[in-house]
Amino acid sequence: MAATNAPADAIRIAAGTVTWFAPADGGGVEYGFCARCGSSLFWRTATDASTWSIAAGTLDPPTNLRTVAAWWTSTRSDYFVPQRGLVEHALDG
Repeated sequence: MAATNAPADAIRIAAGTVTWFAPADGGGVEYGFCARCGSSLFWRTATDASTWSIAAGTLDPPTNLRTVAAWWTSTRSDYFVPQRGLVEHALDG
């Protein structure tokens, strides 16, 4: 999933309702979903809800985002094309 982050007080939700879910096993993470369709919108750590990670596909363009890192590239599929200068993180580190 492509994501970015922002301070929670800078995020404006145009329509709909966000429902937050915290896994029963803890994990220290909370996930924000669209209450209507179930789409994954946000996640935040339970210990610091002041910054939210945002699913990049939910943002209206122009986003002015750029890819700066890729995770788990050792298990990438054929559609992922490595980019020159892109920081890549393997599954184990």
